[in-house]
Amino acid sequence: MSFFTNNSGDRAPGRINGNPINGLCEKVCVQAQKVFDACIRQTQEDGVVLALTDYSPENPAFPLTFVSARNTSTVGTITDLQVDRLPDRQNFARVQATVSVPLQVIYTDANGVSGTANSTVSFSQDIILYIPDPSIIPYEISSVVSVVVPEGTFVESEGAGTFDVSCCATVIMKVIMTVDILVPSYGYALIPPCQEYTQEVCSGFFDLPIFPGGNQ
Repeated sequence: MSFFTNNSGDRAPGRINGNPINGLCEKVCVQAQKVFDACIRQTQEDGVVLALTDYSPENPAFPLTFVSARNTSTVGTITDLQVDRLPDRQNFARVQATVSVPLQVIYTDANGVSGTANSTVSFSQDIILYIPDPSIIPYEISSVVSVVVPEGTFVESEGAGTFDVSCCATVIMKVIMTVDILVPSYGYALIPPCQEYTQEVCSGFFDLPIFPGGNQ
């Protein structure tokens, strides 16, 4: 079994039944990422130009037909970051940044051969976030991203290919810091043995009746 497979022990993660204080035995210092603030933006971006690189297979026959594209990483690359604290709002700041997202583009070429290429799309952020007071351990601005490209049109220019696309973009901006935090604990978790996967070839067959249903 596992934590969530037929494991009803009280030393495993899951829903708390009864008094949640029962079993608490210590205060534990854990190192974790504390999220001081976060916000999400979901937008449709039209007229985005995707420059294509790293064709696979190489040298596809133009024109290309767009199939789909989406992000290859859920972590956005933040550049041009600028944080300006707001004088009239304590611990708040205007955060400006560019978030770049790597994409894999799937297409078919003029000969009907399927292929992939790499690209990048960038989004400008100009938002307000809670920023903690100055400390020895610095805070960080991070991003979680998801980009889906449902449609695109191929554009050829001087032997290079691009797609003019519309993007469905989700960008989550976070203010985070690695901290040592004190939490109540029930002690160490007891790790149950794994439940082995077996494929029962005869599963279902032994459940059949000897004769079909109907009048006996």
